[in-house]
Amino acid sequence: MCLNGHILFSSLAYFPMIEYLKGGLSELNPATAVIDCGGVGYLANISLNTYAAIQGKRECKLYIYEAIREDAYILYGFADKQERELFLLLISVSGIGGNTARMILSALSPAELVNVISTENAQLLKSVKGIGLKTAQRLIVELKDKIKTGTIAAVSTASAGLTGLLNTAASQVQEEAVAALTMLGFQQSAAQKVVLEILREEADAKVEQVIKLALKRL
Repeated sequence: MCLNGHILFSSLAYFPMIEYLKGGLSELNPATAVIDCGGVGYLANISLNTYAAIQGKRECKLYIYEAIREDAYILYGFADKQERELFLLLISVSGIGGNTARMILSALSPAELVNVISTENAQLLKSVKGIGLKTAQRLIVELKDKIKTGTIAAVSTASAGLTGLLNTAASQVQEEAVAALTMLGFQQSAAQKVVLEILREEADAKVEQVIKLALKRL
């Protein structure tokens, strides 16, 4: 699998019951999407990258990872197979669960994440909420050999790869950003405070930009 000059190799065998969901996009927020498939609505947890990729569409196709536990059956959805492959690599690392992997893929674009691992940039990786230095170093050690690099692509800003189609008032951006951060596990009061600070600094910031910045401050 190739991603911006990088070849991803995973030793993981994943044989899903649900490969993808394709249908009407009945509900969407920065943390979840509901896909209507023949009258049945499937809720999938998504990253900020996937949110930006499907935002504004009436129909979409999400590649699925199924997390089946004794007490829950959770779907994670991805706009492309490459992001799902990275997700699978992330959760193969001890201490990285589905929500943490989604957090990483919301703070970094797939290309950025590949570059971070390839260049062993633990400092940037530990800037993601919930990732300490030891976890960042372990993640790099365990995954760097599974990601073979051709030419390391230059990484742009933290918002690289996002198309940002939101054209809403700051109040709506604030509401959606706080809601998404709350769904990701942050306290509402803390999320509200950080989002307001960001919007004071960048009043015209789009919701996905606000969330990315908030993930680095919370």
